[in-house]
Amino acid sequence: MTRPLRLATRGSALAQWQARNVVDLLRGADPGVEAELIVIETTGDVRTDVPLHAIGGQGVFVKEVQQAVLDGRADVAVHSAKDLPSGEPPDGLVLAAVPARGDARDALVGATLAGLAPGARVATGAVRRRAQLAALRPDLVFDELRGNIDTRLTKVPDGGAIVVAQAALERLGRTDRVAEVLSVEQMVPQVGQGALAVECRRDDERTRDRLAKIESPIDRGFVELERAFLAELGGGCDLPVGAYAHLDDDGQPVFRSFLSGPAGIWRDRRHGPLSDHGWVVATAREAAAAVGLR
Repeated sequence: MTRPLRLATRGSALAQWQARNVVDLLRGADPGVEAELIVIETTGDVRTDVPLHAIGGQGVFVKEVQQAVLDGRADVAVHSAKDLPSGEPPDGLVLAAVPARGDARDALVGATLAGLAPGARVATGAVRRRAQLAALRPDLVFDELRGNIDTRLTKVPDGGAIVVAQAALERLGRTDRVAEVLSVEQMVPQVGQGALAVECRRDDERTRDRLAKIESPIDRGFVELERAFLAELGGGCDLPVGAYAHLDDDGQPVFRSFLSGPAGIWRDRRHGPLSDHGWVVATAREAAAAVGLR
């Protein structure tokens, strides 16, 4: 009897939805696939009372999940792409698939941006979101926000709002709570937001072949561009940075970026090829110099 494919995932409802979605995609390519979820507790899940940037930023939701694959407890690691550190995977692992991406935008719950009264409180733990909202509405006051989606939805400040990923609300059936979906012009998304990242052991050729069938090459290309931008900056959850690659109305790749630093704010939109990261790396260097980070 063939052993089921074991998928390591965090225990939140959203993380398990993502893992089950990967199983559905695999079964769509091969109806005979048997799979089971291996739920892993991560540092980020345990320390919900501490801001992400204070406990290590990117990586706090993925390291233990990756370790489960490396030590053989699981065959596949399923992550939100935005949680992956921007460098290379740990030795022994490979990013085997980025499936079709969901909505990359951010959403306000509680009130629209225009509907927030002067001095209203907005809860978000992301320095990227705070920096961009402060640029749009300097009067806003920001509160920390941690926890799973359902927990966050209970923490809308009186007369204020919280900011969450639209994709998360869609995947959990909570879009009835959305007051406004912010455009990518207003709020440049986090690197990898709305996308899944699926890893396996580098030497596990059978699993790599299975995962290759659920890859979206164009979404993989977009996410890799965004990750190249972040890698050049050397930042994570502690840096107010956003990057989003997508197709424009003419079907050409367009790259949006945001960065805040001591000398001001960078906000940019430019075109370039998917197959070459050099122009995105140059954009990151230009952005860092413009805001006084280099």
